[in-house]
Amino acid sequence: MDSLLPPDMVGLAARVIAANRTIGRTVAVAESCTGGLVSAALTEIAGSSAVFDRGFVTYSNEAKIETLGVSEDLIDTFGAVSVAVAWAMAQGALAHSRADIAVAITGIAGPDGGTEQKPVGTVVFAVARRGDDPESAQAETQLFAEARDRAEVRRQAALVALELLLPDGSSAP
Repeated sequence: MDSLLPPDMVGLAARVIAANRTIGRTVAVAESCTGGLVSAALTEIAGSSAVFDRGFVTYSNEAKIETLGVSEDLIDTFGAVSVAVAWAMAQGALAHSRADIAVAITGIAGPDGGTEQKPVGTVVFAVARRGDDPESAQAETQLFAEARDRAEVRRQAALVALELLLPDGSSAP
């Protein structure tokens, strides 16, 4: 299959679509630093419309606030690249979609924008599931310190986000 995207990303997206189709689950994504890369990977797969409800590319703080309902106070207090904001993005993606599960990605792809506390390569992920207590949403921060450049940070972040969309027990190769 010809694709603009890396084969590992397309292969993982195919697994996400197949596994979620099998259990009848729909997905949404809220992307910042990946700029739609996760959505692009999912829609690369024929039949993805049965699983992929929608994607939100909320690159600016204003987009996070206006599109996903992220509180401006959260962004001001914790920064756009934080567990709190990723959590709010995932909750907002669920609230503004019909999806059963949502993954949010926010980070610093570089080459600029990093700080000592949040260096380039810092990416925060959150997962929210419809019907779960919002407080039980998972969020984690990863540092892709070995990434050579912006493209590699974004690629690695997209792969992690796709992994997070796999149903429990189906992440093994």
